[in-house]
Amino acid sequence: MSGDLVSVIMPVYNAEAWLQRAIDSVLVQSHAHLELIAVDDGSRDRSPSMLDAYAAADARVRVVKQPANGGVAAARNAGITAARGDYISFLDADDWWHPAKLERQLTSMRDNDALVSYASYWRVAEDGRILGKVTPPLQVDWHDMLASNFIGTLTGMYARRLGDVPFQRIGHEDYVFWLEQVRRAGKAVRVESAEPLGWYLVRERSLSANKLRAASWQWDIYRNVEKLGVMQSMVCMARYVRHALIKRRRVGV
Repeated sequence: MSGDLVSVIMPVYNAEAWLQRAIDSVLVQSHAHLELIAVDDGSRDRSPSMLDAYAAADARVRVVKQPANGGVAAARNAGITAARGDYISFLDADDWWHPAKLERQLTSMRDNDALVSYASYWRVAEDGRILGKVTPPLQVDWHDMLASNFIGTLTGMYARRLGDVPFQRIGHEDYVFWLEQVRRAGKAVRVESAEPLGWYLVRERSLSANKLRAASWQWDIYRNVEKLGVMQSMVCMARYVRHALIKRRRVGV
């Protein structure tokens, strides 16, 4: 699979503090046949000039510029539209990857005949402290995903032949996206790796840190996106709460 082109989609908004680390972690991948599509979402800091410098230095970097801040969902959609790869992977501008992430992921997908995959990752505080390790199940299907989003988007990848779906501008847009892709694929598998393949920066002002708001978003997804009945939504919500509590104990959410 060394000939497969991987498109890496990176939304960028006022990310100058972290951008170099994120981009460098992509460009040093052992699977070098990639394109990095960095979508500048109306940044007002040094991010645009940093992106232009990377694009001038490495032909694998392509910059898409949005005139105004439209949000992460719109930025990712613009990146998907511009992508030319056989596989699509995502990395936010404040997160970063293990250098063998793409190589191990492609191998895992081939070995497991999988169209969607994900990996374990570290959660890191802004001061550099490791908060915990997130280790999702070895394999999930759509039913499993109704209980929780087991796919950290910084580790998620899908084969383009599965078909692209747009990110919706909705609470938990990552979850809605992977829920649909797993439904289409039938399953998703965890990359076989002895170590986590990504680092997720936990920022103090993260929207997902508001647990009540997150629960409200989850209920809305069950009822208005997945169109589940009230009773089935209640069962799924109970599973969601259980998994959220387990995750909080394990990784210090």
